[in-house]
Amino acid sequence: MRETQDVLIPIAIAIIMWGIGLNLTFKSFKRVFVQPKAILTGLSLQLIMLPAIGFLIASVWDLDPTYKVGIVLIAACPGGTASNLVAHILNGRVALSISLTAFNSFLILFTIPLITSGAMKVFMQSDQEVPLSFWRTFWNIGFTVIFPVLIGLLMRNYFSGFADKLKPYLRFVLPGILLVVFLVVGLDSVGGESASSLGNKLVIAIPLLLLNIGTILIGYWIAAQFGINPDGRFTIAIEMGLQNSALAIFIGSQIIQNSQVVLVAIIYSSFSFFTTLGVGYGLSRRDRQP
Repeated sequence: MRETQDVLIPIAIAIIMWGIGLNLTFKSFKRVFVQPKAILTGLSLQLIMLPAIGFLIASVWDLDPTYKVGIVLIAACPGGTASNLVAHILNGRVALSISLTAFNSFLILFTIPLITSGAMKVFMQSDQEVPLSFWRTFWNIGFTVIFPVLIGLLMRNYFSGFADKLKPYLRFVLPGILLVVFLVVGLDSVGGESASSLGNKLVIAIPLLLLNIGTILIGYWIAAQFGINPDGRFTIAIEMGLQNSALAIFIGSQIIQNSQVVLVAIIYSSFSFFTTLGVGYGLSRRDRQP
């Protein structure tokens, strides 16, 4: 079962990113790099502000130290396919969202080991290191994000008629695929060693909800202070609020090997897509009011 998921889930994510790529043009990405203020602001917020907020919440909340590490780990993870899809659903700057995901997914090779190891030392008095494989990360981000988006982008530019016919259906199909992915990952994780403790550990959902919604609003406000346009603001806010919980589950289970750290990521993944979509929708409506 697990081996099947390891194949099917990346394929499902790649299909989602291909569908998103069908709605993009080369001009979309040109804007990101010709006017780099938005991507530089977004990356700075994700790499510095987001982990700092995670550390703050973990420090002040009365939780088991392993849960505190889990909160910091979530904050250290980049946005992922879910954040790209939310930006797509809300008609945000999808090229900016994808670019932030891609760049941050490589930068985490350096930031996650540093941040998570620091959290383990502070909260658990542990000197365990958290290594990440460069080539594994490169393959994952290439296969699930970069290459599918590029294929969709090329099809959009050279077979626009086909892309236009698919567009009305993709708005419903793509969220459906992602929902199935969430259910499969979540149920599989809950079925593991953390299942017995799930019921009485939901108290950690409160600081996780604060992390999720708080970072969305803080990211939006700071982006506005830097003069980022409305579409860029809520796109950056979405990237701040919706982290790659699947990566956190992998690190917690395979590298840190702690079921309580994994549980934090499981609970976060159970609501963060929907809360981010809701808050992002509110911000997008606010900016687009006449």
